[in-house]
Amino acid sequence: MISAILLAAGQSRRMGGDNKLIKKYNKKHLINHILDTLIKSKIKKIIIVSGFQNSKVKKIIIKNKKINFIYNKNYKFGMASSIKTGLKRIPNKNIGFLIIHADMPKISRKIINKIYEAIKSKDKEIFVPTYKKKLGNPVGFKYSMLETLKKIRGDKGAKKIIKRNKKKLYLVKVNSKSIFNDLNTPRDFLNN
Repeated sequence: MISAILLAAGQSRRMGGDNKLIKKYNKKHLINHILDTLIKSKIKKIIIVSGFQNSKVKKIIIKNKKINFIYNKNYKFGMASSIKTGLKRIPNKNIGFLIIHADMPKISRKIINKIYEAIKSKDKEIFVPTYKKKLGNPVGFKYSMLETLKKIRGDKGAKKIIKRNKKKLYLVKVNSKSIFNDLNTPRDFLNN
């Protein structure tokens, strides 16, 4: 099995007080774009890590049996705390998992499935989508990387682990800029 950890705990600091995940984007709450994609993908379990405005986020999320929630009480300490919270729910029978940002509405099911298939079939441990030689998100990991990921700190996510483990890296070529496209500011919602 391959699961997905969906990071949905952030404080949306650049949004001027609004929680971007519950804001409408193309007539749909932002978080539900990526959730819809994940539900239709090959991913079997979606672990939503909530934090900031937890009950508001939970209330607007589409319902599906693949979805599990976990609350990150330390969400104010940055992305690493959310990743570590999500890792607690990864079953040890998993062969791997993806870490996905909830503010990336244009990631397609094709991209998710391509990373999923790479985790299943390739003899590497870290799977990063690339477009025109630039690395993006979401990032996939074999289960063997779980203990290493538990040691991350701060708000940089897994970037340091990727840099330190180049030999374990498999680049998943995709044909889309969506792997860089996250929405952080009110302007992002208008220009995307």
